[in-house]
Amino acid sequence: MNDIEKVKSIIPHREPFLFIDEIVSVESGKTCTAIKYVKEDEEFFKGHFPGNPVMPGVLILEAMAQSGAISLMSLEDYKDKLILFAGADKVKFRKSVLPGDKLTLVSEVIKLKRNFGSARTKAYVEGELVSEAIIRFIVG
Repeated sequence: MNDIEKVKSIIPHREPFLFIDEIVSVESGKTCTAIKYVKEDEEFFKGHFPGNPVMPGVLILEAMAQSGAISLMSLEDYKDKLILFAGADKVKFRKSVLPGDKLTLVSEVIKLKRNFGSARTKAYVEGELVSEAIIRFIVG
């Protein structure tokens, strides 16, 4: 199974809203490190600052949330459930993400109860922190 097929076997997202290309590591219910290769031909670049393409912050936030969902959905109890985005706290965007960047997404589940939880998420480009947030989610 190639990397993208592995991702699709864990989370229900599909193009154009699948923002994980590769899973580097996952510790079920605890942590996930994933990769998003930011390609020049991404559809969102056509309308977000044409001529000066920058990945929209909300899509970086979604990519971080998907990395957290991978950690949870790899747990047997959550395998067939939906992990729904419920909110974000302490969101910071520190640097632009550009075409050609390799976005490394790191999430750590910090709270998990039966139907809700949260994860500390960070996004890096070449080891430099570009974004971070606490993602809140509900289990549907």
